[in-house]
Amino acid sequence: MAERTTVRQDETYAGIARSEEFRGLRRRHRAFAFPWTIAFLAWYLLYVVCANWAPGFMSTKVAGNINVALVFGLLQFLSTFVIAFLYSRHARRRLDPVATELNARYEKAVNQ
Repeated sequence: MAERTTVRQDETYAGIARSEEFRGLRRRHRAFAFPWTIAFLAWYLLYVVCANWAPGFMSTKVAGNINVALVFGLLQFLSTFVIAFLYSRHARRRLDPVATELNARYEKAVNQ
């Protein structure tokens, strides 16, 4: 009985994974995740490169004892939270409704 259920689950999942809705869901996820990941990694790499090969620039005072390196470091945290917020909003609006529908379809097919 358990083996039969597993086969049904596998077949159901495979069918859903081939569906246009699932492909669209993956496309929307990738359209957000890849560009933002590349942008963040480039931004982080800029920080590391400047810290290693432009110490004069990084030690430039901005205000009082606050220098460019500290500002860049704090902006790393800020950009992380901004990207997380944007992804959360994107997922809630564009991914979750489709994923919920696909999950309901899967559960219905498996539990018949």
